[in-house]
Amino acid sequence: MLKMSAINKVYQTDLVQTHALRDFDLLVKEGEFVAVTGPSGSGKTTFLNIAGLLESISSGDYQLDGQSIVGLSDRELSRLRNEKIGFIFQGFNLIPDLNLYENVDVPLRYRGFSSKERKQKIEQALEMVGLASRMKHLPSQLSGGQQQRVAIARALAGEPKFLLADEPTGNLDSLMAKQVMELLENINKQGTTIVMVTHDAELARRAQRNIQIVDGQLCDFKMYQGGAVLNEQEAIA
Repeated sequence: MLKMSAINKVYQTDLVQTHALRDFDLLVKEGEFVAVTGPSGSGKTTFLNIAGLLESISSGDYQLDGQSIVGLSDRELSRLRNEKIGFIFQGFNLIPDLNLYENVDVPLRYRGFSSKERKQKIEQALEMVGLASRMKHLPSQLSGGQQQRVAIARALAGEPKFLLADEPTGNLDSLMAKQVMELLENINKQGTTIVMVTHDAELARRAQRNIQIVDGQLCDFKMYQGGAVLNEQEAIA
């Protein structure tokens, strides 16, 4: 599903060269739920941006669903991102003047679906997150947890194969965070591959695998299965 090989990302200014990722290798298989942790400034955001085709790489190779992104044009990257990837952000990023139905509709309009197809996908997505009865509400009429569920519905409406979640519970209280995590777990059980960046160690442990990024490198690689921690060789077997 996601394969990064010897990825390097270098930010260059007139005076400073910053290596955000160094010889970064990662394989995420279809249907996995992977949590990414690490200290601030470790390279997690850069990794997520590259995984989401929002930033280019300096060197190496990145294959998404079997297709290398190296050499693709901006238009080709945009198409691949829109068709294959769903995004969930910490800040929800809902449009305040649009109701829930319209917010979920926004990315679908770029896919060329008919209005009938979009209506079906929107209603199904909002039903999945338990908010179908509130589709005419504005975001301001919802709690933080409900707004995040709308953001998840928006990410899922286009039926992406790959879901990227950036601190999806960061702005929520513990109860709401638990509910959102349970929703993500259910989505994963239905076959969607999920990579989630989080600072919450408890949430990270609930993922199938937990990787750590430190100083732009993969420094720890573990899989949690029934409470047992497997070593790297066992985890990727």
